[in-house]
Amino acid sequence: RLRLHDGKLIKDRRYHLRTYPNCFVAKELTDWLIDHKEAPDRETGIRLMQKLMDHYIIHHVCDEHSDYKDAKLLYRFRKDDGTFPLNKDVKVFMRGQSLYEKLVSVEESILKVREENSVKYQRTFLGCEMIDWLIQEGEAENRKEAVELGRALLEHGIIQHVSNRHHFFDSDILYQFWINFRRRRRLTELLNENSSCALSESPDSPFCLRKLNPDPGNTSFLSVQTNKEIKIVSAVRRSSITSLAGNSNPYFSTTPTLVFPPVAECNPKSVLERPVTNEELLSPGAPYIKKTLTIVGDAVGWGFVVRGGRPCHIQAVDPGGPAAAAGMKVCQFVFSVNGMYVLHLDYQTISSLIMTGPRTLVMEVMEAIE
Repeated sequence: RLRLHDGKLIKDRRYHLRTYPNCFVAKELTDWLIDHKEAPDRETGIRLMQKLMDHYIIHHVCDEHSDYKDAKLLYRFRKDDGTFPLNKDVKVFMRGQSLYEKLVSVEESILKVREENSVKYQRTFLGCEMIDWLIQEGEAENRKEAVELGRALLEHGIIQHVSNRHHFFDSDILYQFWINFRRRRRLTELLNENSSCALSESPDSPFCLRKLNPDPGNTSFLSVQTNKEIKIVSAVRRSSITSLAGNSNPYFSTTPTLVFPPVAECNPKSVLERPVTNEELLSPGAPYIKKTLTIVGDAVGWGFVVRGGRPCHIQAVDPGGPAAAAGMKVCQFVFSVNGMYVLHLDYQTISSLIMTGPRTLVMEVMEAIE
């Protein structure tokens, strides 16, 4: 919306002897989306704008059209005419964004990288520090009001206790902003909301390198890109963006070393010899060691399969992918994801955490001592 204002696409327009303030022409906006690479084609642009209409973000200036038409029709952002529905969820999210921007813009910010139990966490603060800051900045009148604000932010997933074990308290407990409001999100991510939910609820992990219509000469695998789009890649070696785009020197392996059964059987039996409990993993003297892996996702994804729950384990690793290069192995147990303790979570939740997080994935895993 702000970019459209800056580009003068949103302005007062006259139609049939009437002036409509702060509106845009649908056809011009579709052109703009393509020109600025926010949409690859007109059909995608129309779907994106329809998504904004469905979420009550834009509407036809006279509300005569419930759908977005790629024509010389006038539409407007509801925030520009005061009709945007500010429910509690939206208000808390916007408050969280405002506080985050205020915190990161000052030199001596209370948001710092801190360490707890030998784990480093980004964008952290102490509960009592946040309370002091909220009162000092006039964001809350007293400590009770500040605690209520902190609890609302936590309940809406904007902040969290670093190991997800406590609610928000006025104490020296360590918290962090769970949402990085400055991550540049692309409009096309809107189109994958439903598919992401469907994937996380399916019996298969979103990171499964599942073979599609397998035959002896087909090495196509389904994976999830770091930008949440589904992509079919005819390679076992996960390539760079350049090679995916058709570079003459793609880094493809000629012989796939990771093979899965047909789609109907792509939820294979666990690779674990026997079930392992959290108590067993964490008991003193247990034959397990903890390792920290930093996995930088490529154009296709991270390259591993996570399964199970409480604790989750690594079911498979693409031998040519980023996870393998970082030292990930089959049968490792997932201890933490980007600083968040996850031994008590199932793989659907962990998959969602990874997909909504940064491209560089920091995981702690536990593996059996040989």
